[in-house]
Amino acid sequence: MLSIEHTLYPIIVKINECLSNYILVFLLLGVGLWYTIRTKFVQVRCFGEGLKNTFGELVHFGKTHENGMSSFQALSTAIAAQVGTGNIVGASGAILVGGPGAIFWMWVIAFFGMATIYAEATLALKTRIVEENGNIKGGPVYYITTAFKGLFGKFLAGFFAIAITLALGCMGCMVQSNSIGYSMQEAFNIPGWSVGIALVLVCGVIFIGGVKRLAAVTEKIVPFMAVLFIIGAIAILIVRIKYIPETFGMIFKYAFHPQAIIGGGLWYAIMTTISQGAKRGLFSNEAGMGSTPHAHALAHVDNPHKQGTVAMMGVFMDTFVILTLNALVIISTLYTTGAPLEHGYTGAITEVLNKTNLVQTAFGTVFGVKFGAVFVAICLMFFAFSTILSWNLFGKINTMYLFQKFHPKAVTLIYLCISLFFIMTGTLVSSDFVWEVTDMFNNLMVIPNAIALFALTGMVLSIFKHRKD
Repeated sequence: MLSIEHTLYPIIVKINECLSNYILVFLLLGVGLWYTIRTKFVQVRCFGEGLKNTFGELVHFGKTHENGMSSFQALSTAIAAQVGTGNIVGASGAILVGGPGAIFWMWVIAFFGMATIYAEATLALKTRIVEENGNIKGGPVYYITTAFKGLFGKFLAGFFAIAITLALGCMGCMVQSNSIGYSMQEAFNIPGWSVGIALVLVCGVIFIGGVKRLAAVTEKIVPFMAVLFIIGAIAILIVRIKYIPETFGMIFKYAFHPQAIIGGGLWYAIMTTISQGAKRGLFSNEAGMGSTPHAHALAHVDNPHKQGTVAMMGVFMDTFVILTLNALVIISTLYTTGAPLEHGYTGAITEVLNKTNLVQTAFGTVFGVKFGAVFVAICLMFFAFSTILSWNLFGKINTMYLFQKFHPKAVTLIYLCISLFFIMTGTLVSSDFVWEVTDMFNNLMVIPNAIALFALTGMVLSIFKHRKD
């Protein structure tokens, strides 16, 4: 397995560089800018409405549906997909490679991404299919085939379905289980293979229970894990409060002058910082990637606009709250004056710190090495575990679309076995290789999804225009 990794790794890295530097940034910013302008800043105009729709749904906490989910469960499932290792490990990798300035570009991607995910969620609701038995089918494959009829639409939908199944249902789950396994080994000295077995058993039980069981789990895990991490991060920032102005200053300074901390020429440094922010921002909030619309399509909501505003809150919570707190902890403890990475990620420190243990080190500077590692390991376990659940569902939906002519129970069983295999494998391979492979398929997912989003502008604007009806 190691020899295959060494052979494929440089090839995949090169593919990702081309996709993220020359395609992904422009597509993500392009779609986000397009819908921001066409809706006259829906993420600002409807922000309060989104908060109201989101927290108003808490009265339905615990309510179950035979088919689909409540609006809050759909949001919890979407946030479970968004708030994963991208917020902890992904943000760490972005800061290490692109410097603190990468966080600024994550914010930019997220701001415009709120408009993008509004379009995705509204289209998912508008184009979903509700069968006679109440079963709901929805997601990008359905609005892609709505945008493009005939063979071209089927090709784009098939391409997207294959990419997302590999990116999330298979490789993505490897990223999550890999991060869980590594952090547990660092914090508790538990071998990766035993973590893998435990994950397979627990995930298997939930997967077998279907959408109803998954929704019941995510609506309980997501609020708990978010509050736990927020409390821990705020505690660190209170202790490091005198470094907060310097921390924000570094984020803005190195967003436009990154060569001072990551080296290389100005153009190379800026492109590295922006691409890291875009790539990790996409992996973190998933706006434009086409993953979370699967959850929003299952919401028991009649008004697509309402669920669109709820979807925006998912991006806001993911990036502007959790990811930002994580970034502030890392930078204020490791990059500020007198900290280990004050002069950048260079020299002998690169042999000690990497994107997987960087957050544990940051929390350990205040909590103590042992408790810092334990706290991050527990948070990462919840984050990654909930993401595995959501991503498995998204992969399953697209697998059912690809093999809709076959017996659904047989397809479900085969997909379940394959997913569990990848979850187990993720705890046994190196994190760099897994991240690069997942990034490649994440990037490929964006292309057909973005094309459909542009093509269906009229439908989204019509929903937005009649939002008060």
